[in-house]
Amino acid sequence: MGADGRRDPLPPGVTAALVAAGLAVAAGAALQSAVGFGFALIAAPLVFAATSPQEAVGLMLLLGAEVNLLTLAAERRRPRPLWADVVQVVAWSAPGAVVGVIVLRALDAVALQLLVTAGVVATLVVTRRAATVIAEREDPHPPPRWGRPAAGLASGALNTSTTTGGPPVVLLLMNRGVPPSRVRDTLTATFLGFFPVSVLVLALTGTHGAVPTARLTVFDQEPAQPINLLPHPFPLCAFRAGAADSAARSYSRAC
Repeated sequence: MGADGRRDPLPPGVTAALVAAGLAVAAGAALQSAVGFGFALIAAPLVFAATSPQEAVGLMLLLGAEVNLLTLAAERRRPRPLWADVVQVVAWSAPGAVVGVIVLRALDAVALQLLVTAGVVATLVVTRRAATVIAEREDPHPPPRWGRPAAGLASGALNTSTTTGGPPVVLLLMNRGVPPSRVRDTLTATFLGFFPVSVLVLALTGTHGAVPTARLTVFDQEPAQPINLLPHPFPLCAFRAGAADSAARSYSRAC
């Protein structure tokens, strides 16, 4: 109930910024389910605005892992990622993630939001460059020897500081003749690999602020029986709706 006696339109503890973040999460989930990346591009700025920086990182990592799992679960074919890229990039992301935690702790909220914005702009630039590709090859040529380590280090640092670790991996894959289906599979597998690495680094460095504090209440068949599962009601529920809708589409149509 508001100060003027009117009923508040939102539940207690839920702000307009959090609702906006939920809508952005749904849109980002749909985009990533369709093309393989872009979740953080849409969701990260508003999630960082609605929560503390460390909590935003933890929440975005959690939601990003779920959108990738739902994407794989909804596929009607066997994914074919480039495993050499996935394994090496994920392995090299570990030391980068440590650097990202240092950045996360060193910068204030305003500076981190500016960094998130820069990451979004970088994603847009990479996406534009990736629109021009060379002819597809069933056996794409390998990247330079330094390509996978550089992509892993950069993505790891971005994952634990701004959660915008996609552009380095996209740059690694572009202009190598990789078919769109395998680009998407490789991105999805790589992002899933980033999740345990980032969570482990956050835990080992004692970054407890990355654990979201608000609780998600999911109601079963009887509304009077809540089940507390995961953080943040609006972002997570909206995310599931967006990801499930987009991931249910045919992969061939998405590419």
